[in-house]
Amino acid sequence: MGASTPATSVPDAQLFRDIFNTSPIGIAVENLDGQPLFVNPALCRFLSFTEEELRSKHCVDLSPKEDAEKDWALLQQLRAGAIDHYQMEKRYFRRDGSLVWASLSIWLLNRRPSPLVIAMVEDITEKKTAEEARFRHAAIIESSEDAIASGTLDGTILSWNAGAERIYGYTEAEAVGKSITMLVPPELPDEENKILETLRTGSRIEHFETIRVTKTGKKINVSLSISPIKDSSGRIVGISGIARDITEQKRTEDKLREYERAVEAAEEMITVVDREYRILVANRKYATMRNMAKEEIVGRFAHEVLNKAVFEGVVKPKLDECFQGKVVRYEMKYTYPGLGERDVLVSYFPIQGATGVEQAAGIFQDITERKRAEESLREGEERLRLAVQAGKMYAFEWDVTTDVLVRSPEYVNVLGAAEPRTLTHQQVLEKIHPDDRPQLLAAVARHSPKNPTAETTYRVLLPGKSPVWVKSSGRAFFDGEGRMLRVIGMVADVTDQKLAEEAVSDMTRKLVEAQEQERTRIARELHDDIGQRLAILEIGLVQLQQNHPGLPSEVVNRMHELQQQSSQISADVQTLSHDLHCSQLEYLGVVAGMKSWCKEFGERQGMQIDCTHDVRSTLPPEIGLCLFRVLQEALHNAAKHSGVKRIEVELSEYSGEIHLTIRDLGKGFDVEAASQGRGLGLTSMQERVRLVNGTIMIQSKPMGGTTIYVRVPSSASNDSARAAS
Repeated sequence: MGASTPATSVPDAQLFRDIFNTSPIGIAVENLDGQPLFVNPALCRFLSFTEEELRSKHCVDLSPKEDAEKDWALLQQLRAGAIDHYQMEKRYFRRDGSLVWASLSIWLLNRRPSPLVIAMVEDITEKKTAEEARFRHAAIIESSEDAIASGTLDGTILSWNAGAERIYGYTEAEAVGKSITMLVPPELPDEENKILETLRTGSRIEHFETIRVTKTGKKINVSLSISPIKDSSGRIVGISGIARDITEQKRTEDKLREYERAVEAAEEMITVVDREYRILVANRKYATMRNMAKEEIVGRFAHEVLNKAVFEGVVKPKLDECFQGKVVRYEMKYTYPGLGERDVLVSYFPIQGATGVEQAAGIFQDITERKRAEESLREGEERLRLAVQAGKMYAFEWDVTTDVLVRSPEYVNVLGAAEPRTLTHQQVLEKIHPDDRPQLLAAVARHSPKNPTAETTYRVLLPGKSPVWVKSSGRAFFDGEGRMLRVIGMVADVTDQKLAEEAVSDMTRKLVEAQEQERTRIARELHDDIGQRLAILEIGLVQLQQNHPGLPSEVVNRMHELQQQSSQISADVQTLSHDLHCSQLEYLGVVAGMKSWCKEFGERQGMQIDCTHDVRSTLPPEIGLCLFRVLQEALHNAAKHSGVKRIEVELSEYSGEIHLTIRDLGKGFDVEAASQGRGLGLTSMQERVRLVNGTIMIQSKPMGGTTIYVRVPSSASNDSARAAS
């Protein structure tokens, strides 16, 4: 029986050609030089070239340089017999110049007289695109500061990013496979079940604020956004969530509420408005001055509370400046019910939000009394000008060699006709108030060939009359050897000016004293009333736990949190009370009290304050309080603006004076611009130092650090006391 044959027979060559032409994968037959000899239709479709075009190209012409070089290097190994095949992923140029990805497989056919290379090219463009998208998403997730995790519908954790490790403390290995409920505090047992039930319905959870527990047991505030994960058919197969740690935000909100309480107790009028000019906050003083209830103010637009013309003409333009990020200060007049017209110093401060300046805080100070004092001073200066015009000044010439001083006839308008026109310099000294003679002699001594001019102010004693304040300005002349020959000058009656200055000084002193009394009162109320009530509350919480030992654990934990919060608030109240009225100045003395306060302030602010002192005298209370308030203002400003963590404070005594130096190497500021901006802190320091006959010098420049140098006499004598003698 003969051999059987298939029912149908196809020549081998035809079979392979059919496979070659119908294959969905691109195939090329190349010689060992990389020149295509045959290409199938699939490869032509993939690259959008005709067969003739592909056969006319070299294999390196079809890919970017870096991919072609890798392919060619492997082909050389193939030609050398080091390998008989290789695979790689590479890019190809299509006819339109676009790039596509392919998986290239190369085999060597060396059983022929002329060895050939078979290339199989499979399109993997979509796969590579998907991989790149996954890599991008994975990179975003891993670099996120937020906790990002996924899980099953029953709450089992499947993925856990670095942000989750940082926030919760669990590593990926510790978290994956565990239930998400390990993060839920005991007092919220059903919360996670409710979240999962919501997600199973296909709903999302957006910005849900709650509490979670870290690996160490610490409770943190978080904001959760959770979504269901669906497959291609729309079936929910898992969950994905993002958690943001908002503990600091919550702490800031709590602090804001504390500040609101402090604002409520302030004696200045304080408000906060939004960009639509709606009043969001108004304290007690603001409402009282307008004879309105707070409910009539908060939530209303500013033009509804203020006089509309005042709002449109004055307030709105200034608020618009503040909303541009500027601190705005200006003075205005405003009529209050029952008080009439008052002078008000207005300060607007921008409040930053997520989108820039979103609100403006306003502080309104009644400066009517200060303005009246300034007006009185201006009137005195005007009277002085008129006095000069009316002849209330005279000229003099002093011949130093003969000691004869001659005054011009106008001296009668200042000193009266009873005073002689010609007299000796010694006779002049005898008519000057004893307290002022040293400074006149010092002015005479200041004359020199290099600086021949000098001036001084002193009181002239007149029989049966009040002393007359005069200002003497003179110019000296010298011989070739530097001996003073004569002095000529002018003497002006400045009595009205001095009286006006003393009135302003007295008013300022009274304002400072009233401010200190008010600080003391508030500090006492905070310490004796609020502090004690907080202490009683804390004790009550402790007793409540002790008297009810069977309370549920969640209640006990909550009571413990409230106790801690009460204790922290009590400590903050004590600190505020201490800053308002530092009893250490009374009990420890000025030097020890200031050093103790520096230590406490440094600990609160996390700063190093190096406080050194070399003072042997016991300082009068008014000088000690002045130096302490300057120190307080300077350190608060440095902590807020300098950006440094170390400040030097030096208190020393020499030459009958107390010297206070406060120095930092921080950001610094433009002193002239700050002074022109009517900075209340600088003004307060300058006024306090002036009241104790001291001087203050502030040296600073942007990025050049700041040094505040105060010098005051170690006694409490002052000009007003001398004037009364």
